[in-house]
Amino acid sequence: MADERLDVVILGGGTAGWMAAAALSIYYGNLARIRLVESDRIGTVGVGEATIPQIKILNEALGIDENEFLAETGGSFKLGIEFINWRKRGEAYLHSFGQIGYPLAQVPFQHHWFRHKAGGGTAALWDHCLNAVVAKQNKFGQMQRVGSSPLPGIVYAYHFDASRYALFLRRYAEARGVERIEGEVTGYDLDGDSGDVTALTLEGGPSIAGDLFIDCSGFRALLIGDAVGTDYQDWTHWLPCDRAMPVPSSNAGAPLRPYTQSIAHDAGWQWRIPLQHRTGNGHVYSSAFIDDQTAMDTLLANIEGEALAEPRMLKFTTGRREVFWNRNVVAIGLSSGFLEPLESTSIHLIQSAVSRLVDIFPRKHIHDADRDEYNRQMTLEFERVRDFIILHYHANEREDSEFWRACRAMDVPDTLKAKMEFFKASGRLYTREEDLFDDVNWLQVLVGQGVLPEGYHPLADTLQPAQLEEFLANVRSIIGQAAATLPSHEDYIRRHCAARATF
Repeated sequence: MADERLDVVILGGGTAGWMAAAALSIYYGNLARIRLVESDRIGTVGVGEATIPQIKILNEALGIDENEFLAETGGSFKLGIEFINWRKRGEAYLHSFGQIGYPLAQVPFQHHWFRHKAGGGTAALWDHCLNAVVAKQNKFGQMQRVGSSPLPGIVYAYHFDASRYALFLRRYAEARGVERIEGEVTGYDLDGDSGDVTALTLEGGPSIAGDLFIDCSGFRALLIGDAVGTDYQDWTHWLPCDRAMPVPSSNAGAPLRPYTQSIAHDAGWQWRIPLQHRTGNGHVYSSAFIDDQTAMDTLLANIEGEALAEPRMLKFTTGRREVFWNRNVVAIGLSSGFLEPLESTSIHLIQSAVSRLVDIFPRKHIHDADRDEYNRQMTLEFERVRDFIILHYHANEREDSEFWRACRAMDVPDTLKAKMEFFKASGRLYTREEDLFDDVNWLQVLVGQGVLPEGYHPLADTLQPAQLEEFLANVRSIIGQAAATLPSHEDYIRRHCAARATF
């Protein structure tokens, strides 16, 4: 049989390139030659510092020790995202990971809570969520289940230094046979018949030939955009922010929060990500509604510690490639599209793309059917995430800003409109194919943004009023007792995964 060993060339390092290299090395290290081309002279964006729980799946698949990984990257734990000023100024809610309550009498928990609210009840939705209660107490611990109750335990993700994470993955991948080639790519060769990329041209060096090219070149999109000419769908009419200004700051002495903060300002929002050795900050904004200097002033006025560098500006266009795998080029990371970091999906979409490529990994001959299925799955996931992010902007009640009034007035995608109308009618939710965010995620943002249903599931009325209140109080009591047993977030990190002294 002819040699079927695939020659894979990854263009670009950073989180995207080294995540792809690490995953492919462990699954296909004996079946493919894997080389990564990057230049020390070309920086990476390096601001994807918050994640969602799916990253644990990748780390576990790679056999990465959690404590070692967090110590190497200065990481902390993340139980959710606090949204401040998004519905109205002065209001906040927590989009937490994990379950809220549990079903009773064949009815999802939210319907019992909707009935409670309809009857004048005052308990918050998040009072029935372990993650939310623990997060607001600045605690953390490993908990698989809550005693003998039906409640699952703590669900978490991470905050970490993205540049250090890329270095961590680089060491992992190189130890498993990935070859790193230092050099700046100045061009590429194309096959005259198929249009496939056949080689990369390095400045002052040799050409790097390959069978499959993975474009992790960031916003430059050298291969997926320039080489094979893949068009880009512009989603700015739904997601109007087009600039981001990151800056690190010193920790200000406050408790180390086990959650990200997203703080809405006049023409966008600010992230605040707590690491062990510093805090990551950034202002995401629309240049149509605010100038760069005012955006910088707003950012610097709202960081908690001392700025450790000058803010730098990144320009972007929200949207995605028409296809993610074109000819023999697969786009992963910023080259494939950008949905802004509001729900910490940037690293997840890298992970998802890599995971799908592992599943649909080709031989030397790439079949159209494989490409088509990969593109179908990635397209659906991007659009599902897009709708979820749009919801945050569209469902607001702010009257103090032209930006927020415009977001509320915009026409949203039909897929989002249908989901919102279905929920408004009866409090029901449904998960669609390739929907990254499940019902409990949608529930929290809808309720947090002030979208409440006209009614609730009729089966929720099978409980007597006293039974309903006893059920809700019991859930709150179980959660409160579980939270009381946990150490502070800082204490847990100090005992298990304190950052290396080199930070």
